[in-house]
Amino acid sequence: MKKTKMRKKQTMGFIAAFILAFSLWLYWGNTSIQTSRRNISSEKIPAEFDGFTIVHVSDLHNAAFGRNQDRLLHAIKDGSPDVIAVTGDLIDSNRTDVPTAMEFIHGAAAIAPVYYVTGNHEARSPMYPELEQQMIEAGDTYGDAAVIDMKSKDMGRKNGEYTILLSHRPELFDVYAANNMDLILSGHAHGGQVRLPFAGGLLAPNQGFFPEYSEGVHEKAQSSMVVNRGLGNSVIPLRVNNRPELVIVTLKASNPPSRPDSPDSFSR
Repeated sequence: MKKTKMRKKQTMGFIAAFILAFSLWLYWGNTSIQTSRRNISSEKIPAEFDGFTIVHVSDLHNAAFGRNQDRLLHAIKDGSPDVIAVTGDLIDSNRTDVPTAMEFIHGAAAIAPVYYVTGNHEARSPMYPELEQQMIEAGDTYGDAAVIDMKSKDMGRKNGEYTILLSHRPELFDVYAANNMDLILSGHAHGGQVRLPFAGGLLAPNQGFFPEYSEGVHEKAQSSMVVNRGLGNSVIPLRVNNRPELVIVTLKASNPPSRPDSPDSFSR
């Protein structure tokens, strides 16, 4: 009898320890930012842009990473960005918090120029016009579809030698490739929300189960698409085996300038 009670206590203790450990792992997996580095090479990238760095942020959904977003901003600053690209769902339509969103935008803009496009949550949030107006007044960002023209070093809608498109939805990759975009930065898929070993993401909006585009770099014709797993959550409140992601994209020219003696060389 005593042995049976002892075994029950041991079993309960093991279950409690497992639940605690699993809970801590889930918490860490939803709050600890993972920085991923992606190198993109092309013969079309001008030599002066060799080493040009874009910190890619997506799907924040009003999540908070430290006081005043200090953990997120510190991770962005560590990436030494030339520009910061935000590819939608900065806010969450279910719990829109414009001041928190602008807190991040102002903090990011103090690090590097910020370029921003909307996602589906901005599209359906009644508070998006307020966010848009505050961005316009701040002068930190572009609130419309943004294409970087590497020839003119501009974010306008121009034809350049190497184009970078910011667009929220990765499942439209065929459309981007058909329009000869060289590099697409995207999000929306949340990494598949639950990532399974050897199988990848489980479920993504507009892609369903086992989505093709849930993270990483994808190639089609001349186009490369970088899919960011995003930082926050929305309808599904937890990520599993799928940490919040910050992506650092570095452009690599096929014919980089000489370093470091030439006064005309691009250096960071």
